[in-house]
Amino acid sequence: MGKFTNHKKLNKEDVEALFVEFAVAISSVKNSIEAANLIRDLLSEQEAIMLARRLQIARYLNDGLTYADIREEIKVSDPTISRVQTWLQNYGDGFRMVIERTRQSRKIEKESLPWDRLKHSYPMYFWPQILLKQIVSSANKKEKQKLLNVVNQMKEKTKLAQELKVLLRQSKEGT
Repeated sequence: MGKFTNHKKLNKEDVEALFVEFAVAISSVKNSIEAANLIRDLLSEQEAIMLARRLQIARYLNDGLTYADIREEIKVSDPTISRVQTWLQNYGDGFRMVIERTRQSRKIEKESLPWDRLKHSYPMYFWPQILLKQIVSSANKKEKQKLLNVVNQMKEKTKLAQELKVLLRQSKEGT
């Protein structure tokens, strides 16, 4: 996630209100298309990958994989795995809920073709395809078209962000 410095810090009540508002916004998502749209609007591709990795680490830890197995599967460091494990031990209700709710779709994925197993073994290389597969499997024809549009817009968002950085640097150097 991007780091930022806030010179005018919010008080505790304002932070809590923002958190509640954010949680309410997330809970208003009704289906996978809406979830994909929200993810696209809130996160950069790198941030989405980072959060997907955390969830995958939590799944692997829940399934009993070792740090070495997890490092090999999704190419993360021991401190990253340790942070997720600590969070699971101290809190983790959200992780456990999502892991349980998605358990059935993971079983189907594990039983699929060898190419799909390769994708499962190396999810960071195939995360958009894995995400799309899960979303598409629950979508109708109209929703599938909307999903394709969302994915294309996410790529445009990344390109736009890069173009904006270049423009901002140029204007900064010019002044």
